[in-house]
Amino acid sequence: MQSSGEAAVPMTATNGTFCSQSQRRYVLIAAILASALGFIDGSILAIAMPAIRIDLGASLAEAQWISNGYALTLSALILAGGAAGDRFGLRRAFVAGIMLFVAASLACALAPNAVVLIAFRALQGIGAAIMVPGSLAIIAKAYPKKERGRAIGIWAAASALTTALGPVLGGLVLSAFGGGIWRAIFAVNLPLGLISIYLLLFKVPADAPTEKRSLDLGGGALATLAFGALAYGLTSMSSSGEGHMAGPSIAAGAVLLVVFILFEQRRREPMIDLSLFRIGAFAGANVATFFLYFALSANLFYLPMLLIAGWGLSTAEVGFIFLPLSASIALLSGPVGQLSDRIGPRFPISCGSLVVAFAFAGLALLSHGGIHHFWTGTFPLMALMGLGMALVVSPLSTAIMTAVEDKDTGAASGINNAVSRIGGLIAVAAMGSLATWVYSRMLDTSIRPGIPGFGEPVSTGLPPELEATRLAASDMAFSAVSLTTAVLCLLAAIIAWMTVPGQALPWRRRREIDSPLPDR
Repeated sequence: MQSSGEAAVPMTATNGTFCSQSQRRYVLIAAILASALGFIDGSILAIAMPAIRIDLGASLAEAQWISNGYALTLSALILAGGAAGDRFGLRRAFVAGIMLFVAASLACALAPNAVVLIAFRALQGIGAAIMVPGSLAIIAKAYPKKERGRAIGIWAAASALTTALGPVLGGLVLSAFGGGIWRAIFAVNLPLGLISIYLLLFKVPADAPTEKRSLDLGGGALATLAFGALAYGLTSMSSSGEGHMAGPSIAAGAVLLVVFILFEQRRREPMIDLSLFRIGAFAGANVATFFLYFALSANLFYLPMLLIAGWGLSTAEVGFIFLPLSASIALLSGPVGQLSDRIGPRFPISCGSLVVAFAFAGLALLSHGGIHHFWTGTFPLMALMGLGMALVVSPLSTAIMTAVEDKDTGAASGINNAVSRIGGLIAVAAMGSLATWVYSRMLDTSIRPGIPGFGEPVSTGLPPELEATRLAASDMAFSAVSLTTAVLCLLAAIIAWMTVPGQALPWRRRREIDSPLPDR
């Protein structure tokens, strides 16, 4: 057994890893626990957001930034975080990321107001940017190739279980103990993180750095500023008194994004290898990823607000909307991945994107029609969405990996991960402004300023006629969000079909063999 102060153990020719067989299980347990930190925070936060808004008096714009403060630093720095593991050693970087994440989580649990919570959520995202890529990378480095697939499968299954059960249990706890218990969502990270750190420092040897890669902190800073300015500009549209900042902020973000691209092109070791986007299949798969995760993030963030603050459902009920997504991905990713290997990723991605588009269009129609049936309306559509995403997730990874050379698969995977998170960041900012605009126009909040904003729970009773109008406005606001995301999913299907390679479908291949086309 080796403590943190001992020298790093290089990989040996006998086992190809940096730790013995008896120590690998500790690596796997620590990686699973660390992954659970991010999954629990991300999924339960959407359920707890109405309670947080009441407890801290947060506006919709502040609620958006409670989510986006984390998403911004994570998406902008995740590639630099992955490089840190190569430069300093995976165990050392992984432990540092967990420590920062846990410390920021504890500060989030004690936050006295929304502004402080946003600041520590951004710090939490920096920790996650180091921790998230490290969890899978350290498993790959600890296990030899012949055992790696099984270990990653266990990690993926445990991650899916955590993602599925987290919102359900969180919703039950919030319903049972009241809104103030939301602070426990962040506090629970402390014991999980400490166990992970203990296992890594005292049960696992240190690994040797693989290469002295540049961290490209300049690129990370520019990406943070660029996406931060864009998100701020989009969020400002939904914030009363800050609408005049939207145009300048979006323009500044666009300029900074161009500067970031030019900066990366001149770097010898860039954070993002932009030359990969010259590959049509890689670029198309990433555009589809952006649209799909934009749509997914927008609906999973704003739907709980509608259900809890608008329809008056309990958090215990609403927690179940995340279950079909996680369960479908856990159960179907393996078979869908095998199908993708046989027929190529084009058909599963396009078909899955269409299914998700139908699900979100269905949510838009339900909301537009004022049909408030959760178990017979909303939940089945979320199950359909989960089926569609299960058809997409594994083939998208296949499309990304097969589009590039073997030496570029790590960079390609990291870029795709960052693209999905940037999609979520922009979605929460932009769709909040759309929802606010529709809600305000229907309710005319400028005339009746005492009416709660979109997604804000009603603290005092409203006259029945006004409450009915507020509910109809909430439905229409979410309907606009869901319809917009349905269109984006349709575009993702079209782009995937046009750019992602695919083989002929089995029944088409057989028909072509039986009835070959004549020569021309």
